[in-house]
Amino acid sequence: MTSSGDLDALWAAVTDPTRRQVLDVLLARGPASATTIAAHVSVTRQAVAKHLAVLSRAGVVRADRHGREVRYAVDPDRLDVITRRMAEIAAEWDGRLVAIKRIAEAVQLASQTDEQGD
Repeated sequence: MTSSGDLDALWAAVTDPTRRQVLDVLLARGPASATTIAAHVSVTRQAVAKHLAVLSRAGVVRADRHGREVRYAVDPDRLDVITRRMAEIAAEWDGRLVAIKRIAEAVQLASQTDEQGD
């Protein structure tokens, strides 16, 4: 089970557009260094390193040292937590939208009935 604070950290990590670019690079290319990632995004290597630190603290990516190089990879289990929560939120909103549609249809029907009764 994922706690509310844990989910907050995950959301904060993946809602930033640059961090999503970093994740996109890692998902497309596999494990990579901050230097390699920086070559594919619109920020400096230092900025990429800071974004990777946030992603790492949230558990979205993991760092593995290979000699002097640190390579980062996406943790699919943590990404799955986000995906499942997004699906739950989408289902909740679908339910809300259905309820709003029913209310709007009832108001429209009542309005038409009132107009016909005048």
